[in-house]
Amino acid sequence: MTLQNWLNVVESKQDYLAKLSVAIAQLHNCGAVYRETVPIHEIFQGQTVWKGEVEVFDLTGHPKARRAYGWSRRDDVNDETERYVTVLKLPPVTSPLTAVRASIMAAAKKRRK
Repeated sequence: MTLQNWLNVVESKQDYLAKLSVAIAQLHNCGAVYRETVPIHEIFQGQTVWKGEVEVFDLTGHPKARRAYGWSRRDDVNDETERYVTVLKLPPVTSPLTAVRASIMAAAKKRRK
């Protein structure tokens, strides 16, 4: 990877984290400061149901949660709209993995309606 390509990746990651931080701040009415990235690979009945990176943010000014998890997604391969998923660290969500699981369950419930 050339230096120019590497710089573009870094800028893209910084832009992504900034957009995700703003989404968390707007959705949950608090400040969000990036902490770390955690890779998650969730398998159910031998099949990958979710694979990606979860961004972890420390929150300031939220009345209950001190941390939030977030990532972006697209509904399908041809979808050009990036959607941000944010999950507060409030029981039963206690980690990036449980945030992903909660999101999967919420999406499944929504599809059943």
